[in-house]
Formats: sequence, C-alpha cells, structure tokens
Amino acid sequence: MRLNRTAVELPPHGHVPVTATVAVPPTASKGERYAVIWAEISSASPGPSGNVALVNRVGVRTYLDVGPGGEPPTSFRIGEVTAGRTDDATPRLVAEVGNTGERAVDLEGEVRLSEGPSALSAGPFRSARATTLPPGGHGRVTVPLGHDLPAGPWRFRLTLRSGRVSRTATGTITFPAAGERAAAYGGPSVPVLAACGAAVAAAGLLVAGLRRVRRRPVNGEAA
Repeated sequence: MRLNRTAVELPPHGHVPVTATVAVPPTASKGERYAVIWAEISSASPGPSGNVALVNRVGVRTYLDVGPGGEPPTSFRIGEVTAGRTDDATPRLVAEVGNTGERAVDLEGEVRLSEGPSALSAGPFRSARATTLPPGGHGRVTVPLGHDLPAGPWRFRLTLRSGRVSRTATGTITFPAAGERAAAYGGPSVPVLAACGAAVAAAGLLVAGLRRVRRRPVNGEAA
C-alpha cells in the first residue's frame, strides 16, 4: 500500500485528503482482504507531572475485494434470541448471529416490543454497538432496553442490518427477575420463535474489473 503523503501538519480543525493506492499482484487469489490506515500524532510529549505520553490515533477500515464479478455476496442469519438483564438489572436482548456470506458484516439494529402487559408497546431500542463478523464468523448482538420495563410477556421484533442487507427475528419473550438466569423462551414452556425473515434490498453496485477498495471509518485510541 502506498500513500500520497506520509506526514502533514494541520492547523486546529484543519483537514486534508490522503489517497492510498493498493498494488494487487496478478497472482492474488479471489477473496476479500482487510486493513486499517492509521493516522496518529507523530510527536507527543509527556505531561508536566509525569512521563507517560498519550498518542491520539484514528483509523480508516479498508476492504479490498479481489476477483471478477463485483462485490462478494453479503448474508447473515439470526439464531437464538435470549432475554436477560445487565449487572444493574436493565432488561436486554442478546441475539446469536452468524455470517453466511462471503464478506465481513457490520451488524447494527433495533428491537421493538408490543403486546406487553396492559397492551403496552415500547421501542425502538438500538443495539449497544456494531458487531463485526468475518465470513463464516459467529457472534452476539446485544440490545439494552428500558430499565423500567415490566417483565412481560412481550412480542419482540428484532431487525439487524449490514449495509443494505437486513434480517428480522420475531417471537415472544419474558425477562427473568433480577439475579435469575437469562431465558431463551417466552414463558415456562413456550420456546422463542426466532424465524428469520429476509428483507434484503438488492440495490448493489457491480464493479467490472479485478480490484475495488471500499473504506469505512473506525475510531481508535492507543496509550
């Protein structure tokens, strides 16, 4: 990878474009590669009362697709959905997810609750943070809910997205009491309905040729 500039001096609130060029060997095999282009303050001095220097760093996540036919397919599935509580007793939903496509996914989503006690509805509640999964990877997406929600039962609708691809799981769930084990069922004998619905928007941009770079911003900090 080659950058058009490796160092630059910026005034407060200043900005400057940086171009990165990736040379892909003709023998490279088909697939998606990942990298991060880091920018950091090159000279950080210790504070007046210590000898520890803080380094501010920000990165741009880079995806490199190699092979003909445009972007690899993106797909994922939602597995078991579990009702539980955080350490401070806040209700939450945790969904098991798997990447069934050929490129990394960055999963975010929301939960809506309906048909609760006294016909209550609640939400939408957003996922705590994005969950990144490589092809074939598995992980969890956690959605914290309102602290004062009744235990249930509730009908839930969980929708997760990565770019233009989305999946939905619905079911009936009851939140355990504080201190009890998380429950993956809607009552003493009612299993969760985690039927995944495919709401895939297929507006994709096909790129002819062998190489394409797509970037997404990601922030980080190192001490």
